[in-house]
Amino acid sequence: MNCVFLSPHFPPQYHLFCLRLRQAGANVLGIGDIPYAALPEDVRASLTEYYRVDRLECYPDLVRACGFFTHKYGKIDRIDSLNEFWLTTEARLRDDFNIFGVRERDIAMIRRKSVMKEQFRKAGIPVAAGRVVHTLEEARALISETGYPVVAKPDQGVGALDTFRLDTEEDLVAFFARKPPVDYIIEAFIQGTIYSFDGLCDIKGNPIFQTAHVFSQGIMETVNEARHLAYYSLRDIPAALEDAGHRCLRAFNVRERFFHIEFFRTREEDFTALEVNMRPPGGFTTDMFNYACNIDIYRIWAELLTHGRAAIDYKRIYHCCYASRKNNLTYVHSHQEILDRYGPEICRIDQVPGVFASALGDIGYIFRTRDEKRLHDIISFIHQVSTQEVPACR
Repeated sequence: MNCVFLSPHFPPQYHLFCLRLRQAGANVLGIGDIPYAALPEDVRASLTEYYRVDRLECYPDLVRACGFFTHKYGKIDRIDSLNEFWLTTEARLRDDFNIFGVRERDIAMIRRKSVMKEQFRKAGIPVAAGRVVHTLEEARALISETGYPVVAKPDQGVGALDTFRLDTEEDLVAFFARKPPVDYIIEAFIQGTIYSFDGLCDIKGNPIFQTAHVFSQGIMETVNEARHLAYYSLRDIPAALEDAGHRCLRAFNVRERFFHIEFFRTREEDFTALEVNMRPPGGFTTDMFNYACNIDIYRIWAELLTHGRAAIDYKRIYHCCYASRKNNLTYVHSHQEILDRYGPEICRIDQVPGVFASALGDIGYIFRTRDEKRLHDIISFIHQVSTQEVPACR
């Protein structure tokens, strides 16, 4: 099997997908925009061959790279990066080289939030009222139906980049004064807790691994208010969330792909769809899959692609949590105090790459426990902020 992987060096842990593919017997053919010698050693070791381009955004260069690999190794069987930023580029390459997977005709459904809403509705899942607006007058007409507050976000965007909560007419006018030159969707603000339904589907669309996560707040609030974040996996998925998640998998025709579907939980059994992502959840969540279930999701994915292996045995043994800290906040408990008190439960500690820090914090603690109450105790200990004005050196 010949698998092309775009940007194998970033995000940093994604070389593990390449490594497991190679261990499963595939030719792993990397395309990136940094010199081969500059790749970390573990990335180089995960690749069969590497083709450097000046810019990954330059599509003709990617075509030449794939043409070179086809000439040398034969037909390309799969192409991916597992990164939302490259979804459209991958789909175009799949069309041009006749490769299985998401094609250009599918992209609007999984990239444009307005089109996602229609798919959610077809699946019978509630969504926030809203639509794409182009002018201040169109926005006012929508808000006359929904009332304030509303959320304005790019119809085609990644994460919470350039996403804003608008509470007043003054906020709306100010937003349009600085609005980026892209299509925006405005929708009613939903008050609720964010849950995600996450996992991996086989080639027939059946989830071979599934889990769920609960978030302390939305990424929009985390980024715009410079807050720290916590999110954790559930050992038991709420039945209503699982049902909504499975309906989404069918509506979006998810096949041989990771998925990350976000919902607002407004009441015990009420879930309102937020958005769908046809990729692994961000940050270090793939590692959290492993810690929560004592599995290797990188190997599971690789063997699914290379051998069609879809039968896996797993249990959600632990709640696994990611709790971040921000450098701009002063915390009561030092890093060493966290280690002294909760060391046995901590799986890893990461310095977050700068491009992700606004959403994931500057440092992230990943820990696991079977007990949900203890999980919240650990989050509170990590996140307790000092009310005194002291240097932020702890």
